[in-house]
Amino acid sequence: MADTSYASVLETRCLVAGAWEGAGETPVTDPARGEVIAHVPHLGAEAAGRAVDAASAALDGWGAEPVKARARVLRAWYDLVMANRDALAALLTAEQGKPLAEALGEIDYAASYIEFYAEEAKRILGEVIPAAAGNARAMVLRQPIGVVAVITPWNFPAAMITRKVAPALASGCTIVLKPAPETPLTALALARLAERAGVPAGVLNVITGDAPAIGDVFLSHPDVRLVGFTGSTAVGKHLMRGAADGMKRVALELGGNAPFIVFDDADLDAAVTGVIASKFRNMGQTCVCANRIYVQAGVHDAFVERLAAAVRALKVGDGRAPGVQQGPLINMAAVDKVEAHVADALEKGATLVTGGKRHALGGTFFEPTVVTGMRADMQAACSETFGPLAPVFAFESEAEVLAAANNSDAGLAAYFFTRDLSRTYRMLERLQFGMVGCNTGVLSSELAPFGGVKQSGNAREGSHHGIAEFTELKYAVLGGLEL
Repeated sequence: MADTSYASVLETRCLVAGAWEGAGETPVTDPARGEVIAHVPHLGAEAAGRAVDAASAALDGWGAEPVKARARVLRAWYDLVMANRDALAALLTAEQGKPLAEALGEIDYAASYIEFYAEEAKRILGEVIPAAAGNARAMVLRQPIGVVAVITPWNFPAAMITRKVAPALASGCTIVLKPAPETPLTALALARLAERAGVPAGVLNVITGDAPAIGDVFLSHPDVRLVGFTGSTAVGKHLMRGAADGMKRVALELGGNAPFIVFDDADLDAAVTGVIASKFRNMGQTCVCANRIYVQAGVHDAFVERLAAAVRALKVGDGRAPGVQQGPLINMAAVDKVEAHVADALEKGATLVTGGKRHALGGTFFEPTVVTGMRADMQAACSETFGPLAPVFAFESEAEVLAAANNSDAGLAAYFFTRDLSRTYRMLERLQFGMVGCNTGVLSSELAPFGGVKQSGNAREGSHHGIAEFTELKYAVLGGLEL
């Protein structure tokens, strides 16, 4: 039986061509309680093909809608999301595990993209450019790219959807969405609200099921013109290779390995607050969380002492319980990875300061952990832990830490704390990352372009830059004019 706090938004069928279909086959599990809370369809290539066909059939009609009409639909969707905020957050916590306060924050964040792109739909502008001939006029039109296939992850099951779907809808594109198998219910609930808001049949389709089969349709179907993906770098590379044959555009937001640098002139209390906000948000299961914490030698011990105290104070438990700040990890594979990274660090000489093992609550709960004495050859330095492990490295000079921070194939987010203005400008310009936070552990906003460099992706989401991913430029010349 559904929890009554989210029953009003619970949907367990898939949306294809305006019809809700499919029987529940695949279980969705509450990671905090280990209970199956729903079943969703296990669809495959046939359904994916029908969904793409439906999106293709709906493309001309949706793209021809006046921008104000599309904006009104998006605004109505935003209003419905906010009206159902509590129920959506309860559903998100139930299937993903993050504390309810964070889930409420994610629903607000997800809705902010819908609101922003409802407004941005009216600002998809073309250009009038100089013509080569005197009796001609030239212009550049910006038009929808076409059918968009979207694959989203489990760690932010609401925001990662609206960050892609809202600008796609605003630009006149149609969409087929495949959410993560761990967290499909939030996606289906958002789609139900979008339908209620007036998104026409076929414009937004949502399917769950066989990921390889569905992905192959996205890559091979000639009507799909863009594949948008948030997830691992390995899968992103696979999608990029697969999209090449059809010359499809790919918009990839991939893995991170964020450095968090604390200089000896930093406000240590603010830096600790920044680490807690960055590293332990969503139990460390974010692509922009602090994965390598570099602390200058002069303040290292004082910083670690304060950080350890703050980490020990974090309340772990079921995200629905009052005051809980750390919920469970998404599954046992995530627990195994954190455990392996801790063990590797300790075997190679690191020191355990606090935490370090599976939590007494059992299941997929893991203790928030701090280790010191980290080196570049340890697993936690080389790859994303994606869990509540804060590994601390000591450094001496600015040049040393810049080299260490940039020594990564990932280039998504970086953070540093200092009160030196000259150093601030040097770091902002020399850190090889798509997003950099100075004296803050929080980066994300619908007003800003989210994305990375190097192997962290090739796209930007959010802001006016985000809508450009879903449009094509068309150059047009009007010749033979009598002027």
